[in-house]
Amino acid sequence: MFDITEGADMSFEERRIWIYLAVAVLVPAAYLAVVLARAAGTDVADLAYQRPLLAAVGVSIVATIVLNMVSAALWPKGAYQKDPRDKEIDRRGEYVGFIAMSVLTVVPFGLALLEWPHFWIANTIYLAYVTAAIASSAVKLVAYRRGF
Repeated sequence: MFDITEGADMSFEERRIWIYLAVAVLVPAAYLAVVLARAAGTDVADLAYQRPLLAAVGVSIVATIVLNMVSAALWPKGAYQKDPRDKEIDRRGEYVGFIAMSVLTVVPFGLALLEWPHFWIANTIYLAYVTAAIASSAVKLVAYRRGF
């Protein structure tokens, strides 16, 4: 039978982080491409961005769940138990993601107070979310590879 862990030097939790990071980079990049294609010769504040943005969020959620399910199905039974190191790495990464999200949400809050178009407010919230996901994943991956 095919063994996904054969020759692999990463834990199941690290593989899950790579999946999360890949989705957190690729889906927003696709969303950006869609928005930029629609923006040609138009004021971006007038774009119909709602459906692509909601689709990006939905695809991110579904893709992360499905890819993690596939990864878990291919992983040997019982080999994906979290140990204390995994829990500490997760805690640190989530802490950094929380700080990033907290700091970056000041921008859309300010834009809302200044009554900017909804396009900018929604997209800066999405950017804050994506940045927090990438920062959290990066901290976790560095901890797995270099220790902490």
